[in-house]
Amino acid sequence: MWNVSDLAPVLGVCALGLTTVCVVAIVLWYRARDKELQVQREMRIREIEHQQRIRELEVEREKAKVRQGLRADCLM
Repeated sequence: MWNVSDLAPVLGVCALGLTTVCVVAIVLWYRARDKELQVQREMRIREIEHQQRIRELEVEREKAKVRQGLRADCLM
């Protein structure tokens, strides 16, 4: 039969190895999550910049329409 005192060093090494694996897994998960959040922030910033550019282009288009209308009125 197995004696508990004979298993203690083996169990200690296994527990230490398992603890190390868990700590490494948590650190890697944290880094991956942090990178994912950073990418999401950057994408949101790009989306906001894109929306601002679209609004600017719409304003320019409306100004061009007004100028076209004024030119048509001048020719009549």
